[in-house]
Amino acid sequence: MSGGGAARGRRIVLWRHGQTAWNVERRFQGSTDIELTGTGVAQARRAARLLASMRPDAIVASDLSRARATAAELTAVTGLAASHHAELRETYAGVWQGLTHDEIIERFGEQYAAWKRGEPVRRGGGELESEVADRAAPVVLSHAEKLPDDGTLVVVSHGGTIRTTIGRLLGLEASSWEALGGLSNCCWSVLGEGARGWRLMEHNAGTLPEPVLGDDD
Repeated sequence: MSGGGAARGRRIVLWRHGQTAWNVERRFQGSTDIELTGTGVAQARRAARLLASMRPDAIVASDLSRARATAAELTAVTGLAASHHAELRETYAGVWQGLTHDEIIERFGEQYAAWKRGEPVRRGGGELESEVADRAAPVVLSHAEKLPDDGTLVVVSHGGTIRTTIGRLLGLEASSWEALGGLSNCCWSVLGEGARGWRLMEHNAGTLPEPVLGDDD
């Protein structure tokens, strides 16, 4: 899980993007490219100042505009360039995308319930959570491997993608990933490298107690 060998003290900070209008409307975004609201930009700017104090060595981000704009706030205060990866996008959820939470419950109640039970479900005909982890986790790990000892990588992504990536890096079964609560906008989780692999050091840190408004609630 940590690439083998002795632990090198590396950290991975998985940072969710700031608020969008669809978050506020509880509308499922998935891979739809929705921009930050003014509040979302302010959240990113505030969080970036806190994350900069961790002295990150590298920044990688989803290529969707809400993640790019969030990452840009951290690049502005650190001087680090961010690399952008389609593999870090949010879960593609087919016909669920654009629907509100209530509309999903009304139209796809059984599918939603099965997902919440931990069953492998192609929400809206889209990706399985394990497939999201299959594409996102290797990108995160490949950049973590490039870190110096005691280095820090910031990954700017989306609630569902971050949750599945954490689950994969911790070696948890996909059916138990729901045990990891969702991330509020512009909050983050920290994985630290231990002797037996990655460990969850912080979860949904940053601006508690903010509500969780996202695709994975």
